[in-house]
Amino acid sequence: MKRAGKSIAFRLIVAVLAVELASSLLVAVLSLAYERHIHFSSFDAVLRGHADSVLGAVQDADDVGDNVILDKADLHVPAEDVYEAYDERARLLGRSPNWPTGETRGLAADTPQQLAADADDTTEHLKIHGRHYRLILRHGSRIVDPEEPGGGTTHQITILYGAPTEHVWHAIDDAVGFYAAGSILLLAITGPLIAWLLHRGLLPLRQLAALAARVSVNEWHFNPPETARTTTELAPLTQALESALARLEQAFMQQRTFVSDAAHELKTAVTVIKSSLQLLSLRPRSAAEWQTGLARCEADAERLEELVGKMLTLARVENGAAAAGSPMPACDMAEWVYRTAAELASVATLRNVEIANNAPCAAVPVPLAAEDCSLLISNLLLNALEHSPPGSLVQLHLNAWPEASAEASSNTTAGSVEFMVKDQGEGIDPAALPHIFDRFYRGDPSRTRSTGGAGLGLAIVKAVVDHAGGSIHLDSELGKGTTATVRLPLCAVSPIRVAADSVSSSA
Repeated sequence: MKRAGKSIAFRLIVAVLAVELASSLLVAVLSLAYERHIHFSSFDAVLRGHADSVLGAVQDADDVGDNVILDKADLHVPAEDVYEAYDERARLLGRSPNWPTGETRGLAADTPQQLAADADDTTEHLKIHGRHYRLILRHGSRIVDPEEPGGGTTHQITILYGAPTEHVWHAIDDAVGFYAAGSILLLAITGPLIAWLLHRGLLPLRQLAALAARVSVNEWHFNPPETARTTTELAPLTQALESALARLEQAFMQQRTFVSDAAHELKTAVTVIKSSLQLLSLRPRSAAEWQTGLARCEADAERLEELVGKMLTLARVENGAAAAGSPMPACDMAEWVYRTAAELASVATLRNVEIANNAPCAAVPVPLAAEDCSLLISNLLLNALEHSPPGSLVQLHLNAWPEASAEASSNTTAGSVEFMVKDQGEGIDPAALPHIFDRFYRGDPSRTRSTGGAGLGLAIVKAVVDHAGGSIHLDSELGKGTTATVRLPLCAVSPIRVAADSVSSSA
């Protein structure tokens, strides 16, 4: 069994805690850098002060050369500190007893001339006698016998002073440890709090899922909680679920109705044929009676065959609409309007109805297969002819409005096609208009089994139009006639021309 993935709440909690942990680590790093800067800046100030104390201990040597010496009696610095002092002639004036005499690295290994050339306040970390020290280089001057003419003798003094840094690092560690402990405590507090808040915040989602899980084929009631409707993130999901479930319910109801109506229609047709055969077998019949009865059975079988054919056509169109990824077909609707009008001219003549074709001669490409386009036009035109009284007129109009657009795809442009079939028949009852495209619906006496109507013609038309991404609308007025208006997108690809002898007879 495939394991279920982690919950959204778990992922959000882990993500938030990971961000908090990263933030804590960043705070620790920044606090380390900040505390190190602050503490060592203060420590350098102390080193400068002690180095200035060493400079103050440089005194007149009271010799004829006006030299200076380092008087350690007047020098009071920590015993663990190290220092040494030179004059401008690189003469050692004095150093601390614990000065690293064998040091070969950094400032401690430089010659007096190198130290004199280095910049003032130069600092360096160095390990001396197993301990970590920080050294600072200071330059200063001392004047001998300033009361003599000429202002006395000035000596340039170079002092290298260092002190251990363990206590500085201890202070830094304590400060960083405080920040780290605070961050850990914050994580320990906010972790459960975040988990509780997320669990509570996702409650509308769980309620929505629980209600959606109750929906079944037999129970379509879905009433999402108000919290889901008013939550910004869940409102689109709630609306999508309601819309999807409503469409599914409608599809299931249509399927059930279709199966029920189809079974009823087929049962009725089979029952008529069976009754005719039983009637023939009740008593001896003459050859003429057998011929008449068999002709009746054949006519009933033809109606049954027509019904099954229309049901298969409807299923084919709807299955084609469900197929995704297949290339969109294209045909010239103007061509099929002329062909269909020519094919049904004999029907119009028998009914004494005139067909006025106002379709353009130029090509009008629409995203329909030739067979579907023929079904669309022929069903609408036959329906208009059947409902038109003798001496009336049926008008066919076809208009196209191409509108180029930068957003147009490779198959369609921002244009539309309008096809209208207008008759002068008896019209449709307004109460029947909402159901006129339902399968097996017969809203008026002219659509009865006696005329061969199965109530699938307009349902097929609606399926074809929906497949092409268009729309169909009926405007009718009792006693004046009906106008069927079909709107389809204009197709950009070249339409497929069909030979005149390949027109489907099923149209």
